[in-house]
Amino acid sequence: MSDALINGLAGAGGGIIAQLITYPLQTVNTRQQTERDPKKDQKNLGTLDQMCQVVKHEGWERLYGGLMPSLVGTAASQGVYYYFYQIFRSKAEAAALKQKKIGVGDGSVGMLSSLLVAALSGCVNVLLTNPIWVVVTRMQTHRKELKKATPGHDLSVATEQTILSAAEPPPYGTIHVIQEVYGEAGVWGFWNGVLPTLVMVSNPSIQFMLYEAMLSRLKRRRALSNKSSDGVTALEIFLLGALAKLGATVVTYPLLVVKARLQARQVKTKDKRHHYEGTWDAIVKMVRYEGFYGFYNGMSTKIVQSVLAAAVLFMVKEELVKGARFLLAKDAANTAKARPL
Repeated sequence: MSDALINGLAGAGGGIIAQLITYPLQTVNTRQQTERDPKKDQKNLGTLDQMCQVVKHEGWERLYGGLMPSLVGTAASQGVYYYFYQIFRSKAEAAALKQKKIGVGDGSVGMLSSLLVAALSGCVNVLLTNPIWVVVTRMQTHRKELKKATPGHDLSVATEQTILSAAEPPPYGTIHVIQEVYGEAGVWGFWNGVLPTLVMVSNPSIQFMLYEAMLSRLKRRRALSNKSSDGVTALEIFLLGALAKLGATVVTYPLLVVKARLQARQVKTKDKRHHYEGTWDAIVKMVRYEGFYGFYNGMSTKIVQSVLAAAVLFMVKEELVKGARFLLAKDAANTAKARPL
C-alpha cells in the first residue's frame, strides 16, 4: 500500500470522526452564515442557545440535517485531499533533494512549496466534491416551517397539534435536494459557489503550512534535546492542528460566508437582498445591505467548530497512519521470516 493511499484513507477516517463530533455546531454555523435578516433577539443568542432553539422548534434531528451526504463529502474530501497532498508533497521533496545535490537549498521543502502543494491539492478536492457540499448546505439551512393557527382563534392543544402535524412538509432528503438544485440551474447548479470555494483553498493551504512548520520545528527541538524526532504525542498533534486551523479560519472566514450564501437555496422574492446572481453580486449586496459585519456572521461558532474538528482530524489521522505503517511493517517482517532460505 502506497504512502499516499495510507494518508488518504487515514484522512478520510479522521474527517468522519471529526464530523460526527462537531456536526451540530456546523449546522448552526451554516444557518448563521446564510441568515440575511437576523432578528435582534437572534443576534444576542449564543451558539448553545441557538442549538436549543432548533431542537425546541424543529426537533433534534434538524441539528443533523444532511449528515449522511456530509459524511460522504467529508470522507471524499479528506481522502482526495490527503491522497493528492501526499503525491504533490513527495514530488516537492524529490525536487528539493535534487536541488540540494546541485548546491541549492538544504533539501527541505520550503514554506512557499508547502503552500503550493496544499493549494493544488485543495483545487483538485474542490472541483471533485463541490456538488456534495451544495447538497449538504441546502439540507443544513432547510427549516421546518409549520402553519400556525390564525390569531384570535381559540383552539385546544389537541386541535393545534393536529393542524401542525397535518401541515408538516414531506421529508427534505438528499434526492429531493438534488432534484431541486437541478431544476433551478441544471448540472451547473451543483457548482454554485465554486469560485469562492476555490479561493478558499487558501484556508487549508495556510492551515497545512502552519501545521507543517510547527510540527517540523517541534521535531527539530526534540532531536536537539536527544529525544526521538518521531516522539510527538497525540495531544501535541491535537494542539498543533487547533492552532493551525485557528489562524487559517480568521483570515479566510468572509469567503466561507459568501460560499454558503451562494450554495444555500435562493429565496425568490421582490426583495433583491435575498437573491444573488453570482460571487461578485453576493459580495456587493452584502456590503450594501449588511455592512462588513455580514461577512463575519457566526464566526465565533465557526472557530469553535473548525478548530475542534481540525484538531480531532489531525490527531486521529496521525494515529491511523502510525497504526497502518506499524501493521504493514509487521506484516512485511512476518513475510520475510516465512520465506524459505
